Amino acid sequence: MADPAAGRLAAEVRARRAALSLRQEEVADLAGVSERFVYALENGKRTLQLDKVLAVLNALGMHLEIHRGADSEIR
Repeated sequence: MADPAAGRLAAEVRARRAALSLRQEEVADLAGVSERFVYALENGKRTLQLDKVLAVLNALGMHLEIHRGADSEIR
Protein backbone atom coordinates (compact mmCIF):
# COMPACT_ATOMS: atom_id res chain seq x y z
CA MET A 1 0.00 0.00 0.00
CA ALA A 2 1.36 3.41 -0.96
CA ASP A 3 1.83 5.95 1.82
CA PRO A 4 0.40 9.36 0.84
CA ALA A 5 2.64 11.19 3.32
CA ALA A 6 5.80 9.58 1.90
CA GLY A 7 4.63 10.37 -1.62
CA ARG A 8 3.97 14.01 -0.76
CA LEU A 9 7.34 14.39 0.96
CA ALA A 10 9.04 12.79 -2.03
CA ALA A 11 7.32 15.15 -4.46
CA GLU A 12 8.17 18.23 -2.38
CA VAL A 13 11.85 17.27 -2.08
CA ARG A 14 12.09 16.47 -5.79
CA ALA A 15 10.40 19.77 -6.74
CA ARG A 16 12.65 21.82 -4.43
CA ARG A 17 15.79 20.15 -5.78
CA ALA A 18 14.64 20.87 -9.33
CA ALA A 19 13.83 24.49 -8.45
CA LEU A 20 17.38 24.88 -7.15
CA SER A 21 18.78 23.19 -10.28
CA LEU A 22 20.65 20.64 -8.19
CA ARG A 23 21.43 17.03 -9.09
CA GLN A 24 20.79 14.27 -6.56
CA GLU A 25 24.55 13.86 -6.20
CA GLU A 26 24.92 17.53 -5.25
CA VAL A 27 22.16 17.35 -2.67
CA ALA A 28 23.74 14.22 -1.21
CA ASP A 29 27.09 16.01 -0.87
CA LEU A 30 25.49 19.05 0.76
CA ALA A 31 23.51 16.89 3.20
CA GLY A 32 26.27 14.39 3.99
CA VAL A 33 24.22 11.42 2.80
CA SER A 34 24.55 9.03 -0.10
CA GLU A 35 23.09 9.69 -3.53
CA ARG A 36 21.19 6.42 -3.08
CA PHE A 37 19.52 7.89 0.03
CA VAL A 38 18.38 11.00 -1.88
CA TYR A 39 17.03 8.73 -4.62
CA ALA A 40 15.12 6.65 -2.05
CA LEU A 41 13.69 9.75 -0.39
CA GLU A 42 12.57 11.22 -3.72
CA ASN A 43 10.92 7.94 -4.64
CA GLY A 44 8.83 7.70 -1.48
CA LYS A 45 10.61 4.93 0.38
CA ARG A 46 8.61 4.39 3.56
CA THR A 47 11.50 3.50 5.88
CA LEU A 48 14.21 6.15 6.06
CA GLN A 49 16.40 7.45 8.87
CA LEU A 50 14.89 10.64 10.23
CA ASP A 51 18.25 12.32 10.85
CA LYS A 52 19.18 11.85 7.20
CA VAL A 53 15.78 13.08 5.99
CA LEU A 54 16.26 16.21 8.11
CA ALA A 55 19.78 16.68 6.71
CA VAL A 56 18.44 16.60 3.14
CA LEU A 57 15.63 19.00 4.00
CA ASN A 58 18.12 21.36 5.64
CA ALA A 59 20.41 21.23 2.60
CA LEU A 60 17.43 22.23 0.45
CA GLY A 61 16.38 25.04 2.79
CA MET A 62 13.30 23.13 3.94
CA HIS A 63 12.04 21.98 7.33
CA LEU A 64 9.61 19.43 8.67
CA GLU A 65 6.49 20.41 10.60
CA ILE A 66 4.35 18.02 12.58
CA HIS A 67 0.68 18.73 13.20
CA ARG A 68 -1.66 16.81 15.41
CA GLY A 69 -4.21 14.97 13.30
CA ALA A 70 -7.86 14.39 13.98
CA ASP A 71 -8.65 11.48 16.28
CA SER A 72 -10.05 9.55 13.33
CA GLU A 73 -6.60 9.72 11.68
CA ILE A 74 -4.88 8.04 14.62
CA ARG A 75 -4.63 4.28 14.26
